[in-house]
Amino acid sequence: MAEKAYQAIRDRLIMLDIPPMEPIDDVALAQSLDIGRTPVREALKRLEIDRLVVSYPRRGTFATAVDITDLAYISDIRVHLEPLAARRAAEVASDADAEEFAELADFLDEIDFRSLERDEVMRWDLHVHRAIYHAAGNPHLEDTLIRYDNLATRIFCVFLERMPDFDSHVMEHSALLRAISSREPDKAERLAREHVLNFDNAMRSLV
Repeated sequence: MAEKAYQAIRDRLIMLDIPPMEPIDDVALAQSLDIGRTPVREALKRLEIDRLVVSYPRRGTFATAVDITDLAYISDIRVHLEPLAARRAAEVASDADAEEFAELADFLDEIDFRSLERDEVMRWDLHVHRAIYHAAGNPHLEDTLIRYDNLATRIFCVFLERMPDFDSHVMEHSALLRAISSREPDKAERLAREHVLNFDNAMRSLV
């Protein structure tokens, strides 16, 4: 139940359904998730480690602020680890994973992202990244990248509607997925690095 609470609350925080700096009502969360308060409290402790919530003595727990100045720190980590995950995925992905990535790339090419709601766009972005992390075959790398991608996604959600070409950012995934599918580690590594840097530059251009 604690894992269920963690994933549900985490997604609400990432997608800004719980707005930044909003107080966390553990009673209301427990009721909305149809679980007890203890799993919710356990989840909030994990989410504080993830830097998605922050607790203050005698004040309670709040969703963390989305601070664009954090982007430099987040990108500094992702620009090294995202290419590593992409390279490893291209090297060790199973035949089933490789086929799935090729099919996913074809599917993404058919989507008109500009016609989708913000949450749908972000969920596709999260899905692709998490699939690559998992295919890399390193659970420690996967956990670390999920944590930092979650923080980057919150920033993306804040600025998405101000990005004139957000669809091109999401469509960069197609070439990356095909490089992994065709087992081209050098190309996958390069494309993943460019993807992180392009995201960083796009966010900075809006502030």
